[in-house]
Amino acid sequence: MRYLPLSDADRGDMLARIGAPSVDALFADVPQSARLTGPVAGLPLHAPELAVERHMSALARQNMVAGEVPFFLGAGAYRHHIPATVDHLIQRGEFLTAYTPYQPEIAQGTLQILFEFQTQVARLFGCDVANASMYDGSTACWEAISMARRITRRTRVQISSGLHPHYLSVIRTMARFTGDAVEAQAPELSAQTDVAALAGSITADTSCVVVQYPDILGRITDLAPLAEVVHAAGALLVAVVTEPVALGAIRSPGEMGADIVVGEGQSLGVGLQFGGPYLGLFATSQKYVRQMPGRLCGETVDAEGKRGFVLTLSTREQHIRREKATSNICTNSGLCALAFSIHLSLLGDKGLSGLARLNHELALKAAERLSRIPGASICNDSFFNEFTLILPGDARAVVCQLSEAEGILAGVPLGRLYPDEDALAGGLLVTVTETTQPDDVERLATALERALA
Repeated sequence: MRYLPLSDADRGDMLARIGAPSVDALFADVPQSARLTGPVAGLPLHAPELAVERHMSALARQNMVAGEVPFFLGAGAYRHHIPATVDHLIQRGEFLTAYTPYQPEIAQGTLQILFEFQTQVARLFGCDVANASMYDGSTACWEAISMARRITRRTRVQISSGLHPHYLSVIRTMARFTGDAVEAQAPELSAQTDVAALAGSITADTSCVVVQYPDILGRITDLAPLAEVVHAAGALLVAVVTEPVALGAIRSPGEMGADIVVGEGQSLGVGLQFGGPYLGLFATSQKYVRQMPGRLCGETVDAEGKRGFVLTLSTREQHIRREKATSNICTNSGLCALAFSIHLSLLGDKGLSGLARLNHELALKAAERLSRIPGASICNDSFFNEFTLILPGDARAVVCQLSEAEGILAGVPLGRLYPDEDALAGGLLVTVTETTQPDDVERLATALERALA
């Protein structure tokens, strides 16, 4: 039985108060193509619980399981081996049921976990300070832009063409309500990034320049020269990291002069999970800490001189007046942050470097093998564990063919990410991690050779 506590009169009063003509008007920003016009197809309106379980299990069996087939997907969500210890620890009752502490000093365990997490993120990103996590990488990216507007009092945002298009979509959505002018172009299938063009496009109105590192095509560039130009113009450099494992092998953005570094923490401790929940990482320099969104946990001593933890800074609207808040974020991805922190603690500095080295070595071997396929070529001069393979035709059709006929998840076609850019249709983003076996690469290569013959 559906539970509908409101009467038609109740709904009418609420709609009148907010000035909406109907309930449907509240969904005006949702594209018509994304709205349901009736019940979900394939699901019965009424069925016994056992029948529903069997039906849903049958539907689930139609999925291709990442761990059972050659898997080369990436583009911001990566399959890494997660030690069993991570899940064992986060399933403990004191962790699994923990929520945002509203009397924070009582929750010393939660505060200590967040303090350690912040320390790890700050060190990983090469920054002075990190917050207690955010929702995911894309919303953290927008929060960085919002923070740059508050600091510089400017409203023009220059976006690198190498930024993940889903992140750009979130930025454009939020900018509709803030008045920020967002300038961005689609990437080109070339080994060169657009850093020089970005540097030349900065104006007196630019609040920040946003770059992804490595970028959506897997390319890696030195951010230091760009940082100098950005700072000379009085703007901020925002670096976005979607694959934190890469920072075990390449220089951190903060080390190269990035003012704000954000990213997605899913690679460490958090599985693919059909797209979420994920984990937003956010770090910056000390001088901007009071403009940082979210919360900051700090270390202190109590009245007896014993080590303790406190909520040092909380600039979200749940704790202070809304007009004074830096963000409307209501919580942090606490359990995912814990999983990230446990995984990173298990690895340690040497373990992370070793994992990164293994990822890169395997990716190099895969790129070398795939580059020998007639008609295919590698776009990148540099990459970590993800690179762009250029095919002679539309990569989307090839990926579908390999999935259906060969049982291979061959990668992410750029045509899927950029459906309106014909010049990118031949690009296939291939990701190789420590979970990729040599036999997986050979199966992909031989299947591609047959598909392109």
